[in-house]
Amino acid sequence: MSRLSSPRTPLAVVVAFAAAVLSAGDGNAAPGAHDRDPDLVPVGPAAAPPALQSSQASPALALAALDRRIADLDAEEEVSKRELTELGGKIAAAHARSLTRGRAFYRLTRAGMLPVGGGFNELVSHALRVERSRRSLAAELVAEKKLRERGVQLSHALERIARDRVALASQRTAMDAARLAVEDEARRQQAFDRAFETSSGSTEYVAVYGGNGAAPAALPGGFASSKGRLLFPLAGRSEVRPAKREGTDGPGLEIKSVLGAPVRAVFGGRVAFADRYGPYGRLVIVDHGDHYYTVSGNLAAMDVRVGDEVSAGERIGTVGDEGRGPMLYFEIRHATQTVSPAAWLGL
Repeated sequence: MSRLSSPRTPLAVVVAFAAAVLSAGDGNAAPGAHDRDPDLVPVGPAAAPPALQSSQASPALALAALDRRIADLDAEEEVSKRELTELGGKIAAAHARSLTRGRAFYRLTRAGMLPVGGGFNELVSHALRVERSRRSLAAELVAEKKLRERGVQLSHALERIARDRVALASQRTAMDAARLAVEDEARRQQAFDRAFETSSGSTEYVAVYGGNGAAPAALPGGFASSKGRLLFPLAGRSEVRPAKREGTDGPGLEIKSVLGAPVRAVFGGRVAFADRYGPYGRLVIVDHGDHYYTVSGNLAAMDVRVGDEVSAGERIGTVGDEGRGPMLYFEIRHATQTVSPAAWLGL
């Protein structure tokens, strides 16, 4: 058989302050690459993080890297919010100093030529005081502008962090779903393989139903002795054609029917597998003893569970449709080898 393969700042305060900074700051200021002042430290990368290449690492490592990136974003957000809150006080203090320097400069400039009455020396001293005041005012205005630009930069950084977190959360959700799907598929693969690893002893009889609906007749021997006389898995006339499923060498049969038609066990046995599995869709495997198995796939519903004992003719599921019309896919296997089912069904 081939295998298929520090405490947080209240958000309202941060948002209100950020809005005030944005409205008061230079509209052309931008973070990151547009910031030409070497004294300002950029907050994080300007661009969104690249997608994690999970195909190049194990799912566990990829998830760990993603969690680290989310933790980094949380830490970066905490630092940025704290700095933005502290920046509010610094901007207020810088603005107060600018106003003080501005008033002082205004008073000095309003003096006009009054100092001329004090002579040339007094006039020169006054001019020097005016120049010093002008320079102090200019320096305060530059410092205040830098602080406001930093506020805009931090606000942009917080917006970027929020976008990155949403993107990373979506990636993590998708990776979790993919990991669970892989684990579930591995579980199904193991269960499918185990179904063919053990088998019960030979059964004492086989019940064979005639096409006319007559009662089963008891015959000696096990599954092997019933070749050519197995009960057909569907009642009534059906169109049958050879087929196989992806990942197997076959042969099997596709038996056309109507959606929901009952599918029955062709011989007594124990249910070894009942679950969805790869290209088989919903699948029931019955162990008939002596390492003989029947495989009934493409089911709409499964009416049995692993470990159930079934007799010949007992309903095990219903015909389903996986996109190519309602049909039952049927195989017979001896150990891990698929054998042609036609002769066993007397076709």
